[in-house]
Amino acid sequence: QVTLRAGAELDARQVNQYTLILWAACPGEDEVAEWLFVRVTAGQVLRCDTPFASAEGDVVQVLADVAPRTPLYAVLPQPLGGLTVSGSSLGAHTPFSLRNHNTPLTLTRRGLVLAPDNGFDPSKDTQTFRLEIEVMDRHGHNCSGAVRVEVLPSRRPRVTFPEPHRAVTVTESIGPWEVVTQVYARGDNVRYAILAPVASPLFTIDEVTGEIRSTRQLEVIRAHLLIRAYNVLHPNDHATATVNVTVQGTDQQAPRCVPAIFVSQVPETVSPGSTLVTLRCMDSTGSDGCLHYALEGPPSSRSHFCIEGPRLKVNTTLDYDSEAMAALGFQFTATIVVTVGGQPLQSTRVPVLVTVTPVNEFRPACPNGATFTVPETAAFGSVVGHVAGTDRDYPLDSLEYSLEGESGPAQPFSIDRCTGEIRVVGSLDSQQQRSYRLVVRLTDTHNDLDLRKRQRRLCDVSVHLQAVPDQPPVCIPEVQELRITAGSPGSRQPVTRLVCRSSPDGAVLTYTIVGGNEDGRFRLEGNTLVYLPSDRAEPRPFVLLVEVWGGSGARRRSSVVALVVHVTPRSSPVPPSTATPQTTLQKEPLVVTQTEAVWHPPAWFVAVLTISGALLLATLGCTAWNLLCR
Repeated sequence: QVTLRAGAELDARQVNQYTLILWAACPGEDEVAEWLFVRVTAGQVLRCDTPFASAEGDVVQVLADVAPRTPLYAVLPQPLGGLTVSGSSLGAHTPFSLRNHNTPLTLTRRGLVLAPDNGFDPSKDTQTFRLEIEVMDRHGHNCSGAVRVEVLPSRRPRVTFPEPHRAVTVTESIGPWEVVTQVYARGDNVRYAILAPVASPLFTIDEVTGEIRSTRQLEVIRAHLLIRAYNVLHPNDHATATVNVTVQGTDQQAPRCVPAIFVSQVPETVSPGSTLVTLRCMDSTGSDGCLHYALEGPPSSRSHFCIEGPRLKVNTTLDYDSEAMAALGFQFTATIVVTVGGQPLQSTRVPVLVTVTPVNEFRPACPNGATFTVPETAAFGSVVGHVAGTDRDYPLDSLEYSLEGESGPAQPFSIDRCTGEIRVVGSLDSQQQRSYRLVVRLTDTHNDLDLRKRQRRLCDVSVHLQAVPDQPPVCIPEVQELRITAGSPGSRQPVTRLVCRSSPDGAVLTYTIVGGNEDGRFRLEGNTLVYLPSDRAEPRPFVLLVEVWGGSGARRRSSVVALVVHVTPRSSPVPPSTATPQTTLQKEPLVVTQTEAVWHPPAWFVAVLTISGALLLATLGCTAWNLLCR
């Protein structure tokens, strides 16, 4: 049995004959081949082309704001419409019918797919409608297809009221046809109408401008109006708003509010939108429906707080940990003005004082790279370093410092509770221990009203000991013989400056006269020997022993320098050097040093003096030139 393949389309104008070769074979016999000729003749056949006849169907996309009964798709007897006929034309006798009727779309007898009578709902997202259409010609030939209509959201602006609720207060003296208020809605081709009450006896609205006017002289009354705004081209696009009109008498009094003054403390973590207070205000009639609330005060207060009806709310975060808040004294002042309608307007002012309290939000932070180095000869109380912890809570970096564990041989250090300075409080020996690991506890203070809410953090601090070699100071030379002429009594006469160095370089040296200064004629100022002249006129030699100390603690080392000073009075002649007996101490060669006072000005002083002289000469030259020109 030879059948036509599913989905095949025959067209006699293109191919009118097909030649098929068939093979057949039985078991044990030879294969037989035969030819089969299939002739295709022209006939009146109705054929629906793709994509209309496909399983998915043709797709058309439209916007949700198309007008009602707008043609969306056309099934036409020509390839342009997705429907072709092989044979004679269908003409006006081609009927179109829907297989499914669960759709708001309409199919006409001419094959037009129309939008719903009331249009599409613009408030919904993308909508999809599927139409299964059957086409039949006059000869009873038929074909079927499908159309999928995708309704996309409208690109035009929707009709909306920026202010869906409005309260209006007018006086009873308003006359007929005066404007009470005006409503406004966003959108295209907007018109306005009063929905309720259906036939308002007191008010009317201009359908184009939205102005609400009175129809007669108004009396003391309250009216509730329901206003509808709609797109005149698309009535389904509409929005509603309510307008409450209060007609008051002219003998109004200022409203009364409870509380009359508001003072409060709020934590800095209060969330925006929180209500701080709700005022209970009433006018002279005992009503609160026609009152208007406004917030006045500095810009900082109006930015952090807002008023919604009788409720005072937090508008933004109240950050206590900032310099701007500290500049305000952590307090906000404002005034809530409550106004009642009438002539004249009457208002009541409610002072507001809000104090922001701190909340301990953040933990202290350890410093980066808390590592210090101290020489092992550091004296008791020497500063090792400063631990600079941080804390983001205000006041910033308000911390207390403490060491974990007791101070002792295992931990010869202490820390200042307020400053974080680490000091030496014990003996140090790099041979026994080269470094120490200290655990410093940081505890924040004064960051919360509840003093028990304190946060802590442990920080590691490393202290490395720097070894100091055990070598005494070296002075060059170790023995000096000096000659000086005594000055006037009561004067101060420098004799020599000792040149000594320690190991390591840069260590502090101390100088002490330990012998030969029984009458106190000499003294040391640092490493400078000073002679104090007296009334005695006879020449006299002095043999002084100066001890030079280096290092500190148990590793202090010292050296001794011998100084032979020959003091000659000013009135006696100086004997020749050949007659001076040479004194040799410790069997070492005697070095005679003569000290002369020479002033060598520094380079910066010479440069400043040169520039000042040049400027002075230039000024004098300019002055002379001006005088000559005059």
